[in-house]
Amino acid sequence: VQLQASGGGLVQAGGSLRLSCAASGRVFSSHVMGWFRQAPGKEREFVAAIRWGTGGTYYADSVKGRFTISRDKAENTVYLLMNSLKPEDTAVYYCALNFHGLAFSGVEYDRWGQGTQVTVSS
Repeated sequence: VQLQASGGGLVQAGGSLRLSCAASGRVFSSHVMGWFRQAPGKEREFVAAIRWGTGGTYYADSVKGRFTISRDKAENTVYLLMNSLKPEDTAVYYCALNFHGLAFSGVEYDRWGQGTQVTVSS
């Protein structure tokens, strides 16, 4: 399975962006798709995850209530809708696929997209 992320860009604080991540291979119900981000000089951090089968969602406290993760099974695509963006959301955003289930650490994910830059200006 290969992942292709897109949708990043430059937006003003308070604005919105929607990221997409298309999977080239089969995604099974037991799999989990996640979004992570890494800001300059900082470690990669968990943002959100979704169970492919049930659609159950999980969020980092820093984005809860502002970001929404969703998936389109027919399109094999996961989305991250980001509202009320803040300058501290500026980072490279990565989508990732976990073959084994829910996890909040990036080291447990098996496949990664190439990353897409999100820049929020104040």
